[in-house]
Amino acid sequence: MAASGTEASGGGDVGLRRRGCTYRKYDFLPEESFQSWGNYVKALSQTPGRFKDRVLTRSLDSTELVEMKAQSHNEMKKTLNWWDLIWFGIGAVIGAGIFVLTGLEARNHAGPAVVLSYVVSGVSALLSVFCYTEFAVEIPVAGGSFAYLRVELGDFMAFIAAGNILLEYVIGGAAVARSWTSYFATLCNHDSNDFRIVAPGLRENYKYLDPIAVVVIIGICFLAVLSTKGSSRLNYIASIVHVIVILFIIIAGLTKADIKNYEKFAPFGPRGVFQASAVLFFAYVGFDAVSTMAEETKNPGKDIPIGLVGSMVITTFVYCLLAVTLCLMQPYGSIDEQAPFSVAFEAVGMGWAKYVVAAGALKGMTSVLLVGAVGQARYLTHIARTHMVPPWFAQVDGKTGTPVNATVTMLTATAVIAFFSSLDVLASLLSISTLFIFSLVAIALLVRRYYVSGVTTQATRNKFIACLVLIVGSSIATAVYWSKTDKWTAYVVTAPLWFLGTLGIWILVPQARSPKLWGVPLVPWLPSLSVAINIFLLGSIDRDSFIRFAAWTLIILVYYFFFGLHASYDTAKDSLARRLEAGTNLELKKAEAAEVYAPSTARDSELDGKSGSNTSAHPAS
Repeated sequence: MAASGTEASGGGDVGLRRRGCTYRKYDFLPEESFQSWGNYVKALSQTPGRFKDRVLTRSLDSTELVEMKAQSHNEMKKTLNWWDLIWFGIGAVIGAGIFVLTGLEARNHAGPAVVLSYVVSGVSALLSVFCYTEFAVEIPVAGGSFAYLRVELGDFMAFIAAGNILLEYVIGGAAVARSWTSYFATLCNHDSNDFRIVAPGLRENYKYLDPIAVVVIIGICFLAVLSTKGSSRLNYIASIVHVIVILFIIIAGLTKADIKNYEKFAPFGPRGVFQASAVLFFAYVGFDAVSTMAEETKNPGKDIPIGLVGSMVITTFVYCLLAVTLCLMQPYGSIDEQAPFSVAFEAVGMGWAKYVVAAGALKGMTSVLLVGAVGQARYLTHIARTHMVPPWFAQVDGKTGTPVNATVTMLTATAVIAFFSSLDVLASLLSISTLFIFSLVAIALLVRRYYVSGVTTQATRNKFIACLVLIVGSSIATAVYWSKTDKWTAYVVTAPLWFLGTLGIWILVPQARSPKLWGVPLVPWLPSLSVAINIFLLGSIDRDSFIRFAAWTLIILVYYFFFGLHASYDTAKDSLARRLEAGTNLELKKAEAAEVYAPSTARDSELDGKSGSNTSAHPAS
C-alpha cells in the first residue's frame, strides 16, 4: 500500500502520510521558489511584484472551506455542539485574568472601580464576539480570524494578523501557566516565587525561572493531541468545578463585605479605569479559540452563535460579581497582586477558604490552557494550509483527528516563554496583539457586508473607503489624544467624525452582501463601535509594550519577505493553475460530449427521413 501511494504521488515519499510529528524533505519548503538557489534568487528579485499581488488578492469562501481544508489530508471530526462551545468558551476565558489581574489592576490603576474596567472590556469583547460569530457561521474553518481576514482584507493583512494571533496564544498560555505556579504555591502555603528558580544575572522581569509552568504545559500538550471531544469532556468537568468554586467565592466573600472599602470608588480617576480596561482585556482572551472549532461543529449556523455569545455574556457577568466581591472584602491598597482572592479570604479570617480558592483557580487555569492549546493549534494548521508557514504544520493525524505537529510546536514555544517571562510583561503585550486583531476583524466584517468585487460600483466603493478611513482615523486620533492628556477638547472633533463616518456608510453605501444564516445586528454601528473601542483601549497601554509589539512585527515581516511571501505566492499560483486546468478539462469534456451527440443526432434525422411514410404507421408511444 505504501509503495503504491508513493508511486502515485510522482516519486519520493511525498504521498505518504505518517502519524505524529514526523517530517520529510518536502514538508517544509516544497514550493518552486525553494527548489534551488537559482529559483530562490529569482523569486527574491520578483519580490515587489509578488508583494503587490498578495496585497491585492483576496481569498474566496469556497477556497477556505474546500481547498485549504484538503491540505490537511484528513478531516477534523465534527463532534461539537452549542453546549460544548459554551463550556469551551467559559473554560477558555475564566482563568488567570480574573484570578490574578483583578488584584493587580485594582491595586495599581482602578481601585474598586475595577468593576467598571471589566464592563468596558466586556462590552468591547462582546462586540468582537458578534463579528467573529458571523464569520464563523459563514466560513466554519479552523483558521478563525486568519481565514476571515484572508477572504476580506487579503493575504498580507491576514499574515500580519496571523503573526499576532500566534503571539497572542503563546503569550496568553505562558501567562496562565505562570499564574498556575503562583496559585499552586499558595495552595502549598508558600509564597508565589518559592517554587521558581532565581537567576540573578537576568533582568527583574525575566529572572524568576518557572519549571512547574513547563511541566503543566507538557501535560496539556498530551491532552490536546489525543482528542478534541475528549478535551471537551475534560474541560466540561473542570469548568463545572470551576463554576462551583466561583459561586463559593461570591457568596462567602460577600458575607465578609465592608461597604467602607467602596468609599474611594475611583481613586485613580477615569484614566485609571481605562488603563485597567486595556490590561484586563487579557481576561477575555480565549473566546476566539472557540471560533477556530467551527470546523469541528455539527451545526455551525445554530451552535456557534449560541456558544460564543452565550459564553461571553455569562463570563462578563461573573467577572463583574467577582470584582465587586474582592473590593468589598479588602481595601484596594491591601489587595495582593499575585493571589488576590486567596489572600483576601485569609485577611478576613477565613484562612481555610484560600485552599478552596486556590484549587478552583488551578482548575480554571487548566481549562484555559487546554482550550488555548486546542485553538492555537488550529490557527497554525490553517495558516500552514496556505503555505505562509511550512505545510508540515497543517498535517492532521489520521487516528486522533487532531493537528499534532501544530499542537506540539505551539506548546513548545509557550513553555519556553513561560519559563522566563513575568506576568505583567506578558499581559500588556498580549492585550496589544488581541485588540489589534479584533479591530481588523471588525473592519473585515464591514468590508464583507459593503464591498463585493464585481457587484459594488466604483463610486460606491470610493464612498465606502472614505467613510472607513474616517472611522479608523478618528478612532486613532481619539486614542492618541487620550494617551497624551486628560483634556477633552479634541473629543468634540473626533467623536463627531467617527459618527459621520458610520452614518455615511449607513446612508450612502448599500449592503452588497447579506449573511446567509446569522448576521451581526445593527450593522454598520456595532462593528464601527468595536473598531473605536478597541483602538481607544490601545491608547491606554504603556510605551514599552508598543516597542515589544513593533519588534515582533518587524521579525514577522522579515520572515514574510524572505519566505512566507514566496511560498504563499507559489501555492496560490499553483492553485489557480489547477483550477484553470480543471475548467479547461471540463470544457473539453463538454466539447467531446457535443461531438458525440451531434453525429448521432444527424444519423437519427437521416433515418427519420428515409423512413418517410412509415413514420405514420408507428405513432409515438
